[in-house]
Amino acid sequence: VQLQAFGGGVVQPGGSLRLSCEVLKFHVDDYTIAWFRQAPGKERERVACNTLVGGGSNDYADSVKVRFTLSRDNSKHTVDLQMNRLKPEDTALYSCASVPKYYHCAEFSEDRATWGSGTLVTVSS
Repeated sequence: VQLQAFGGGVVQPGGSLRLSCEVLKFHVDDYTIAWFRQAPGKERERVACNTLVGGGSNDYADSVKVRFTLSRDNSKHTVDLQMNRLKPEDTALYSCASVPKYYHCAEFSEDRATWGSGTLVTVSS
């Protein structure tokens, strides 16, 4: 599988952006997909994860709960991250990664995941 992330940009605090992780060559529903971010000088953080296991669910980091929402778009083969009420501390390189669909988000292994490209999000006035 190949993944491609896009949708990043520069936005003012309080603004919104929508990131997309496109699954290439295979069907998006064959994978559990997670979004990660890494800010300069900081460790990588998992932001959100979507799985279809057990009927489907989303898992969010406490830092983004309520503000960020994950959704799948089968017509576009993407898992989208809608980011609202953005803060300067959301500034980071955002990347998506996948594991096979039978893994729940709690079992998501970064070491065994397939990683896509990153897209830069800058929140600044």
